[in-house]
Amino acid sequence: MDELAYSIIGDNKHYGTPVNPAAPTRVPGGSSSGSGVAVAADLVDFSLGTDTAGSVRVPAAFCGILGFRPSHGAVPVIGVIPMAQSFDTVGCFAKDPTILRQVGHILLQLSYTDVRKPQRFLIADDCFELSLIPNEASVGAVIRSIQKLFGRKALQHINLGDYVASAVPSLKVLQKEIGSDMGAISLLRTAMQMIQRWEFKVNHEGWLTTANPNLGPATAARTKAALETTSHLLPLLQRIKDEARYAINDLLKDDMLLVLPTVPDIPPKLNTKPESLEEFRNRAMDLICIAGMSGCCQVTMPAGEHDDVPMAVSLLARQGSDRFLLDTLLALYATVQVEDKADANQRASLSNGHFDAAELAKEKGNAAFKRNDFKNAISHYTDAIRIRGNNPTYYNNRAMAYLQLRSYSEAEADCTKALILDKNSVKAYLRRGTARESMGYYNEADEGHKRLPPATALPCACGRVLSLV
Repeated sequence: MDELAYSIIGDNKHYGTPVNPAAPTRVPGGSSSGSGVAVAADLVDFSLGTDTAGSVRVPAAFCGILGFRPSHGAVPVIGVIPMAQSFDTVGCFAKDPTILRQVGHILLQLSYTDVRKPQRFLIADDCFELSLIPNEASVGAVIRSIQKLFGRKALQHINLGDYVASAVPSLKVLQKEIGSDMGAISLLRTAMQMIQRWEFKVNHEGWLTTANPNLGPATAARTKAALETTSHLLPLLQRIKDEARYAINDLLKDDMLLVLPTVPDIPPKLNTKPESLEEFRNRAMDLICIAGMSGCCQVTMPAGEHDDVPMAVSLLARQGSDRFLLDTLLALYATVQVEDKADANQRASLSNGHFDAAELAKEKGNAAFKRNDFKNAISHYTDAIRIRGNNPTYYNNRAMAYLQLRSYSEAEADCTKALILDKNSVKAYLRRGTARESMGYYNEADEGHKRLPPATALPCACGRVLSLV
């Protein structure tokens, strides 16, 4: 495990890094790296791990297995060396959801109750936008599985950051105190990290100053920051935690579940530069802090692969709803894996060079576009979308054809769809900006341009961004 349980990477200066069985060139995740790797390598059916700030959820996500963080206080921590007791939990890993559920029930010492059906799944759209993986790849199989099992009405989309900003008013006070322009979720993460540092200091300052241990550079920097922490903001931080606990649990009342990415990207490669790992850790903590600051239970499950590396999606239920969460995972898991396999087969078919009608339709559309036959181009692109509607390129190309016909509202709609599928599509931002300018929506066009990477050149007003893919 990571030294002092103070990392989510999974390395250790003294004992090395356990090999990630699902991605040997990538880190295994931590701090409970050995426990996660043992399950992923089929050495054991299940294992235990502590989770203060992601130490079960992250290795489970990186190793492509299931990981369960129970509600804070639901599993006794007697005998566990405390890291930060406001967030410390004892969780577990497994590959089989039935085993995870059995182990969870034993840890939680639950008596039998009837299985409850989820009433709503809240898709945290802004949290998925933190991810570098296209939304369709990261959460598409989960959404389709929910629709199949529980119906379309069970799905609801939410901007979690906006909700937290309105429901946790003390974050604005913290923002002024630290002089930051961070968003609400990042401020929540900062509050959690500050509490964690203070409690770590209270727990371990005596030993650290007496023993002066030989720590790895990242852990040493983190412990140094903890030892320098003061308590003057603790009343404010505790108020933020109390408000967040009430807000998130109120959001998830009446058998609601929150769906969000477990981590913001696939596992970093081994020997990644320390500054890149620290940047990854902060982005991951934006997602991890939701359960930490609310006390809610969370389970992470595999959700396919990206570049042959595991992806993961989490379900989060209100504090005390651990049985309900594990039951829902059991009901959902098999269908998610079937959907993931279907996606993988489709990708394999394309990569093996098999005939693909959607690509053929796109190429016909490109040929028609180059002949200035824009109506036929739209028809062919529409065929491609009908065959495979999760490809942002098809929407991008059809939008370009709509622009040539001055069908600006249709072009804007296609670009918006392309950005849902791939939020990093520069062409979609540019073309949507052109469509909005042409309709006179200058403020909206400017807002779209602000989202572009700094080095991106903007098109002229006529919007001649014509390259097709």
